[in-house]
Amino acid sequence: MTALSCNVSNRAHGLCNEPEIWRNEGIPRDGFRNTVGMRCNKREGRRCFVLKASSSGYQKVEKINGRKVNGTYIERTYDRAQESNSWDGAPVHEFQLGRFVEGRFVYRQLFVIRSYEIGPDKTATMETLMNLLQETALNHVMSSGLAGDGFGATHEMSLRKLIWVVTRIHIQVEKYSSWGDVVEVNTWVDAAGKNGMRREWEIRDNKTQQIITRATSTWVVMNRETRRLSKMPEQVRQEVKPFYLNRAAIGEAVDDTAKIDKLSNDTAESIRSGLAPRWSDMDANQHVNNVKYIGWILESVPINVLEDYNLTSMTLEFRRECRQSNLLESLTHME
Repeated sequence: MTALSCNVSNRAHGLCNEPEIWRNEGIPRDGFRNTVGMRCNKREGRRCFVLKASSSGYQKVEKINGRKVNGTYIERTYDRAQESNSWDGAPVHEFQLGRFVEGRFVYRQLFVIRSYEIGPDKTATMETLMNLLQETALNHVMSSGLAGDGFGATHEMSLRKLIWVVTRIHIQVEKYSSWGDVVEVNTWVDAAGKNGMRREWEIRDNKTQQIITRATSTWVVMNRETRRLSKMPEQVRQEVKPFYLNRAAIGEAVDDTAKIDKLSNDTAESIRSGLAPRWSDMDANQHVNNVKYIGWILESVPINVLEDYNLTSMTLEFRRECRQSNLLESLTHME
């Protein structure tokens, strides 16, 4: 078995020098460090072996890619479901802000895979999938009527100058969609300890209704001025609690406390240095968006691995935020 472990390290200033509560949430005291565990499968027509899994088990590419194509709610809501316009039988709102289903606990949105969202194999990239997850999550907050003036922040969070930051994301891909395919993204939230929130996603092929991607993540709140983590205020908890749904997108329990091995210049086999964040890499929270790290991680992965394998799972652990002034390096180790 071959293993792959990558980590993007940055020299940012510490983010979380916080008390014991963060240990209970599985968040390191020293802040956010960006690390990843990935699983890849050999592409069709080539000798098959596996790169390290962040969860157990693997499948051959032909099975993963098939044909290689790839009851309480807040009254104030913004829901396009009332619009009557349609296009080819699909309500326009589904391609804009989506709609609530399952008693308004689940938010659903449709997306068309665009030409600029595919890779060399004409299928959606991991970055594309992560962007779809993020877009659906933000639209979920906006459509619920909770959105304040922040990037997905609620009204009470905006009043207290708080923002959401993700500490961990785990994604499993069964099949990558192709250019022109329509996918259905479903998302919902639940509590994560005393001071966090868990967000879950499922992506389905809109034609077959097959679940092709599952993801889970943990979020906490941070003060946007001090850049330090904060306890979740009770007012914020009461805002989001009516939307909690106790359901896991990934059937197998994902260990949120499992640490990803840290790489160094001595243990890494491939290193890509001098990675500088661009202005376009920053998001509305004034730091590098979490999706941008995927491209940096893959920078140090050998080209033959990228060409011959499909990435089927990834775990991203964020320990520090990255600003435009930081300089990064990406490290890969093959076992």
